[in-house]
Amino acid sequence: MRSILIILIALLPFADSFAQTTAQLEASRIHLPNGWSLTPVGEHLPLGDLPLNIAVSSSKRYIAVTNNGQSIQNIQLIDVKAQKVLDEVIIPKSWFGLKFSADEKFLYASGGNDNRILQYAVQQNKLILKDSIRLGDKWPVRISPSGIEIDDKKQIMYVLTKENDSLYIIDLTTKKIKQQLSLGGEGYNCLLSSNKKELYITCWGCDKVLIFDTQHNSFSGEIKAGDNPNDLCLSKNGKYLYVANANDNSVSVIDLPQKKVIETLNTALYPDAPNGSTTNGVALSEDQKTLYTANADNNCLAVFDVSKPGFSRSKGFIPVGWYPTNVKVIGKKIYVANGKGFSSMANPYGPNPLKKKEEVEYQAGDKNRPKDVQYIAGLFKGKLSIIKEPTEEQLAIFSQQVYKNTPYTKEKESITAGETGNPVPMKTGAPSPIKYVFYIIKENRTYDQVLGDMKEGNGDTSLVLFGEQVTPNLHKLSREFVLLDNFYVDAEVSADGHNWSTAAYATDYLEKTWPTSYGGRGGVYDGEGNRAIANAPKGFIWDHCKRAGISYRTYGEFADNSKPNIPVLKDHVCPYYSGWNLSIYDTTRFTQWKHEFDSLLSINMVPHFNSLRMGNDHTEGLRKGKLSPIAHVADNDLAVGLFVDYLSKSPIWKESAVFVIEDDAQNGADHVDAHRSTAYVAGGFVKQGYVDHTMYSTSSMLRTIELILGIPPMSQYDAAAVPMWNCFSATASHPAFQSVPAQVDLLEKNVAVNEWQRRSERFDFTKEDNVPDLEFNIVLWNGMKGTPFPAPKRAAFVNLLKKEDD
Repeated sequence: MRSILIILIALLPFADSFAQTTAQLEASRIHLPNGWSLTPVGEHLPLGDLPLNIAVSSSKRYIAVTNNGQSIQNIQLIDVKAQKVLDEVIIPKSWFGLKFSADEKFLYASGGNDNRILQYAVQQNKLILKDSIRLGDKWPVRISPSGIEIDDKKQIMYVLTKENDSLYIIDLTTKKIKQQLSLGGEGYNCLLSSNKKELYITCWGCDKVLIFDTQHNSFSGEIKAGDNPNDLCLSKNGKYLYVANANDNSVSVIDLPQKKVIETLNTALYPDAPNGSTTNGVALSEDQKTLYTANADNNCLAVFDVSKPGFSRSKGFIPVGWYPTNVKVIGKKIYVANGKGFSSMANPYGPNPLKKKEEVEYQAGDKNRPKDVQYIAGLFKGKLSIIKEPTEEQLAIFSQQVYKNTPYTKEKESITAGETGNPVPMKTGAPSPIKYVFYIIKENRTYDQVLGDMKEGNGDTSLVLFGEQVTPNLHKLSREFVLLDNFYVDAEVSADGHNWSTAAYATDYLEKTWPTSYGGRGGVYDGEGNRAIANAPKGFIWDHCKRAGISYRTYGEFADNSKPNIPVLKDHVCPYYSGWNLSIYDTTRFTQWKHEFDSLLSINMVPHFNSLRMGNDHTEGLRKGKLSPIAHVADNDLAVGLFVDYLSKSPIWKESAVFVIEDDAQNGADHVDAHRSTAYVAGGFVKQGYVDHTMYSTSSMLRTIELILGIPPMSQYDAAAVPMWNCFSATASHPAFQSVPAQVDLLEKNVAVNEWQRRSERFDFTKEDNVPDLEFNIVLWNGMKGTPFPAPKRAAFVNLLKKEDD
């Protein structure tokens, strides 16, 4: 029997940061489903869903935090001295922008896609909505205010926007727009110079710092920064500007009198690390000698001695929570907004088990039933860490801990875990007997939803929606090849999921913006190559194939209507393979692939890397006249089965490996973790009848593919991930796979007219994840099961890395 380690958030010490030793930090370790760990130091206050910005009042009596996630969005007013939340106000739509007036009488906040700036009065420690400043009509008009700055003496407000890439100049007396100017790219944040004569703007989408002359209301210059510049801070003497660059793992130090970058600070834990630190917050100590930078994807602060700008040096690192998004310093304390809080967790109450929306309340006699449904996009609440500035001795301990929390090392970029003779090489560029990789990306399922009925694995049968009767081929693949019951996706939803699945990374832009549209607050689907700022810094797996001289082709993935979404896929797309369209069967897509595969095989031109999209397991809910959820999933199951069947009977089978993944796990429940999903491997070198409990992730699968093809890792995440070598054997021996006919009616359509059908009719399935997933999950569960959901089995992420067999 396997032993498991359950780490609960409630056990995290609430202790003074100076009292924390290495032993105490180790005892508080929290394992994340991506293989990384947390040991957040300091004291902590609860925040809301995805805190993005911290505003500090002029007297430093208050700080305010704006929470901009998928679920409830709100603003919190916090007493700095007492370290307590004074007030919380719900804001219908918000995003990043937050600024106190100099007299502390007002707090201004971005109203997101309502295209407003909301004015709150700060009265008796409360936030009272007083007025709003209209930039334009609400969404779908694309404006979306981001960073805000105020010249209190002139009563002028400056507002950046990220949808129409503009700078708005507003008269606060009349609340009228005086001027609107184009930035040339998505705007993020802005700061006035100490003399108010210049406004410094981070142009998120054009990789520049723009300088705006406030005397003449015109742009006076620009300075090249790094990739995706976002947050910025200014030295007290007004001479130096520090700019965080998310995709470069760096901070640009700008000498303002010279108008040039005088040095670039590498914030990563290792030199020349690939993208994956995601630097997105900067703050100076009160004495101006120390710079603190938030590394979102390294879950830490990087600390620099900047007492001599141009000759700065690294001092170390401080471990914080999951995905820190902002940092401020007040006195001798550091304030960090941790965007995803302190842990991942199970979601046995997702997809929304209760029968009706109005029943989402505590039920009499059942104190264990949670009040809120557990949809992954709004599941992880932020935390505010309050950390005393560490001494050199304490910083040394903290730095060591950050390295212990981080599975990535520089050596892992070229050499990783494995075994001699395994077809998955341990060294990047080493040969593999596997010559052809087929990578199938599906949509949105958890492990328990599909494979929870397999007694060989760690499943919960009460959470099964699409068991063996519906997915016989996926079950057979898991039995004949390898069952993976400890696999986790790196993404939360499809908007970042397809980028994670093809680049082992999602940019700060994607991570900070998809919650807006997924919360029904406007916005567009920017993933899958649809927006330049959202794309991976060094490209996707196809770009890396191209650099390595590996032939590649895509079928539907990053190719809408048979047209490439990104330049690297030009002339590498099957011209008749159907992209996202739930009215087309995945079995039809199999036939389309088969036709081209036969043609390429006949001339010995099968690409070495092939990506395929088969996403009909997404389903269309209960829309009348559309395929039922069971028919959709069964069609998807059969398509995958037919694919492996056909490939296994081809002459390249023994040299082939098939990897099947869900881009995310958002549309289901799981008793272990909301990120746990199904994954499958097949091929001539894949083990037979094997159960692999190793903890893997999306990045693990990509790292395995890279090692087979001889491609270096694309980010710190795939470099750090455990390759799936344990699924493979040194000898190619697996016989041909025989697919199983569908066990249900693939033509079954929804015919019922009821509440769940009516809700489904309102959904938009023309684009992936255009539907409101929270609502969609309620419909799917109730329409198929119609029964109350079972009680929770877990309270937090379960680490299966430590286990032993009887």
